[in-house]
Parts: sequence; C-alpha cells; structure tokens
Amino acid sequence: MTYQEDIVQYFSWGLILSGVAFFFKQMRSHTPYGRYVVSPERARMLPAKVAWFLQELPSFLVPMLLLLHAHNPSGLGQTLLICTFCFHYFQRTFIFSLLTRGRPSPLFIVISASIFCSFNGFLQGYYMLYCAKYDKTWLSDIRLVTGLIIFFLGMAINIHSDYMLRNLRKPGEVTYKIPKGGMFEYVSGANFFGEILEWYGYAIATWSLPALSFAIFTMCSIGPRAYHHHRYYLEKFTDYPKSRKAVIPFIL
Repeated sequence: MTYQEDIVQYFSWGLILSGVAFFFKQMRSHTPYGRYVVSPERARMLPAKVAWFLQELPSFLVPMLLLLHAHNPSGLGQTLLICTFCFHYFQRTFIFSLLTRGRPSPLFIVISASIFCSFNGFLQGYYMLYCAKYDKTWLSDIRLVTGLIIFFLGMAINIHSDYMLRNLRKPGEVTYKIPKGGMFEYVSGANFFGEILEWYGYAIATWSLPALSFAIFTMCSIGPRAYHHHRYYLEKFTDYPKSRKAVIPFIL
C-alpha cells in the first residue's frame, strides 16, 4: 500500500467515526434546516434553490476536475465509477436544486455542507483515479453489476420520492401534508431511503473503503432525519399509518 493509499484509508476511517458521532448528535437534536429551522429571522438565510446548488456543486465539480486533469489515463472501470458518482450529483446540483420548493436554508448549513461535499468529492475522486485498480474482468464482476443495479434503483426511488414531496403542496402553501404513494407507503423517509440505498450500491460496485465510509456517513446523517420526520408525522397527524417505518422498509 502506497503512502497516498494510507492517507486515503485514514480519511475513510475518519469519515466513518465522524459519521457515528454525527449520528448520536442527530438523534438528540435536529439539524436546523427545512421544518426544523429555529428563529429563521435571526439567521442569515439563502433561498432553497441557491442553497442546494451551492452545497451540492463541489461533489460534482471536484471529481470531474480531477478526472479531466488526471496525469495518467484512467481505466474504463475507474472512469465508469467516477462518472456514476458524478451522475448523482449532476442530478442534485442542476436538476433537483432548480425544481425544489423547499424552505430557505441557514447560510452556515450551506457552508458546512459545501465544505463536506468538497472533501468527500476529493476523497472519492482521488481514490478512484490514483488508488483504485480494476482489471478488464471487473466490468463483468458480480459486485459491479449488483452494485450498479442497487445504485440506480436507489436513485430512482430518491428522484421519485422528491417528485412526490414537491407536489404535495400547491404553490404558496406552507403546511405539511402526509406523503402517499411509492415507497412512502412503507417508510416516512422514502427519499432518504433511496439515497442511502444508492451509496451502499456504489460501495458494492467500487468494493472500496472510501465509498463504504461515505455510505455509512450518509446513513448516519440522514437516517436520524428520517426518524425525526417519522415522529413528526405521528405527532401531527392522528391518521398517519402506524405500519410505516422511518427509513428502512419493514425494519426501522
């Protein structure tokens, strides 16, 4: 293992540990954006479309710049996987951000998310371009095929769930409603479930610690948010289906 690979492994373990710590913090308190913003008049806020664009952009831009400026041509396996990663963030940056009808987000949340996305974009891109090694047989490996199927299934669930959430309310409405249909019939956080599924699929497809560490961090970050959404629905709506889980169908 080279010095660069050692550094990547250390950062990956650090991401896992910080994810676990963030999980326990999230379970005790809400991250203040969306419905959980406290005293928005006291915080510097950014419109939702601007906030999502700025915070998601580094995850697309950083690995793409690494790919375009790589000294050695990458193999097809590496290129396929880094483009898969960027495909998710292209959708989040240039499509989701333009369509979202979410509430304004605090500036400090946007800055924090942008810093994290820059770090993670560099970690995933650098590992894929300079550390990962895939031979020609990897393109038919069961791990790549299975991982990509799970990734795109999760992405489809995520996009469909976001579409359903956007159309819950008419323009100008601010009250929350019970989401119905699709994966929302099984979990309160269907959009979160889709994204978690995506990144575990990506971790299987890459068979790498950096991707696994990001999948774990994602689960620790948005899993508790799905749990808080679940509790919110149960408290606010007496007719909320009791059979629904928070984020993992039939389990949690």
